[in-house]
Amino acid sequence: MHGSAEPMRHRGVARGAERDVERTLSHLRTLDAPVQRVQPSGPLTLEDLYRQHRMRLVRLAILLVDEPATAEDVVQEAFTGLHRNWGKLRDAAAAVSYLRTAVVNGSRSVLRRRKTARDYVPPHVVNARSAESLAMLSTEHQAVVAALSKLPPRQREVLVLRYYGGLSEAEISEAAGISRGTVKSTASRALEALQRAMNDGQRPRGF
Repeated sequence: MHGSAEPMRHRGVARGAERDVERTLSHLRTLDAPVQRVQPSGPLTLEDLYRQHRMRLVRLAILLVDEPATAEDVVQEAFTGLHRNWGKLRDAAAAVSYLRTAVVNGSRSVLRRRKTARDYVPPHVVNARSAESLAMLSTEHQAVVAALSKLPPRQREVLVLRYYGGLSEAEISEAAGISRGTVKSTASRALEALQRAMNDGQRPRGF
């Protein structure tokens, strides 16, 4: 887990759901860990960032929008934006932060368009996932991912950034564009809603 991450344990949080989502998303984070390569001797390049972070960013987007192809598009657009703004970024950490925020914002745009389109086309099946994405997950992990997909977008963002991204509350606040207090309260509601979804299979209430 991220070294600077602060534990999100508040009164009323469903501890079982927290344990389950942490175990599942940490497992996915391990599966998606980049292959260790010799560090480049010169300055970090856009190609280096693409090679090192693309897989995790795609998984992050998949967890937010459910569709692998759409997630690929979101991440590609994030890297395109990074290329346009490359000269404005002070270091690699700022570049990675830019990419995370761009993926969150791109995923939000996808979900907004999808919600609007529901007036005209059949609803998107939020649990649809590629066989490859779930091939290495146990039934228990799959149940957590399915319940996660039923959460309202902001709740899902906070849990995915925390437990898959391994981010601290401050980093989640920056990536999602919300206050640290909102991060805490949203995480608490999200875990309670996740527990309800896993217990009875019903769609969690919004926030």
